[in-house]
Amino acid sequence: MLEHHNLQFTNATKFNDPFDCHPALFDYSNVPVTQNNWPPADFLKHKGKNDMENLRNSTWICCLSKVYDSLLMWAYYSCHKGICIGLNLDAVLRCCQRKFLGLMYPYPAEVKYRDIHQKPDYFNDLPSWNDLLTTKAKEWEHEQEVRLITKDPYWIHAGRDIPKELYEEDLIDGKEIRHYPPLSGDCFESVYLGVNIFHKDKDKIIKAAKELNPEIKIYQMTIDPEAFRLTEKIIS
Repeated sequence: MLEHHNLQFTNATKFNDPFDCHPALFDYSNVPVTQNNWPPADFLKHKGKNDMENLRNSTWICCLSKVYDSLLMWAYYSCHKGICIGLNLDAVLRCCQRKFLGLMYPYPAEVKYRDIHQKPDYFNDLPSWNDLLTTKAKEWEHEQEVRLITKDPYWIHAGRDIPKELYEEDLIDGKEIRHYPPLSGDCFESVYLGVNIFHKDKDKIIKAAKELNPEIKIYQMTIDPEAFRLTEKIIS
């Protein structure tokens, strides 16, 4: 990400949480009464589910977070050996819009966390796209996720990637393609180095970050000896 100064957008069907952006987040059972039962109730139910499935299939998302010191995320994403990159969201959005061709400019939205029994009525509550694309289970609340959302993206001069395991396939599902819009150096504000980062990786990361943005702040995450939490110490 630092070397290529870009973001990754992934199709909404390819996340690790099977509930993510799933049409089952809505209740389609309360079909409104129509004159002469036309269109039929079963048709309206099917259409509602199908519309939301099509929305999911055509949506690409970049997943970000408002926190940099979550013990859980540091543990399950990198065993504290990786890094966390701080972004200037306004600058990121400006870059994405300058390079974007597609149905909808990327826009930011905060994820809402709740239990699935609170799902809205598709026909009577008039749920929005964001109700589908930004609702997750309470178990994920520690991530404090912010998403950049777009539909059917194509960026000018941007990278696109097909996973290596699909290179030999004759036909490739378009939802497997990741999109990488380029960013300018001012989009990158800070880098947090994990507690267990390898020394050789640390030097390489600092060099790449400084070449990208000479004003970027570099922090080393450390263990707080007085509590179960992480603290950051600026090193550059």
